Amino acid sequence: MKVVAAFLLAVLSGKASPTSADIKDILNSVGAETEDSMIELLLKDVKGKDVSELIAAGSEKLASVGGGGGGGVAMASAPSAGGGGGAAPAAESKKEEKKEEKEESDDDMGFSLFE
Repeated sequence: MKVVAAFLLAVLSGKASPTSADIKDILNSVGAETEDSMIELLLKDVKGKDVSELIAAGSEKLASVGGGGGGGVAMASAPSAGGGGGAAPAAESKKEEKKEEKEESDDDMGFSLFE
């Protein structure tokens, strides 16, 4: 991924077809190790292709994969549908509270950029 990211940064900087040296310069500027075989493989695969078309094709492929994030809701609601008591709504509200707390604590990932 770092080779692809460096390639895309080179394209964004104005180079229509970045060279191996361009990619190495970008990777070296951030202290990343360069892998000549990976750089050459990428350059061979994208040679003669438009970057915006490659990104569009990749986006279509990712859209067909799906996110898979909906399973938790179905499983959380399944036990409450099968039971017949008043305990299910209480358990459901506790899960919502825990979920909200987790989302709030994940916002800063444990550190602040401005401290």
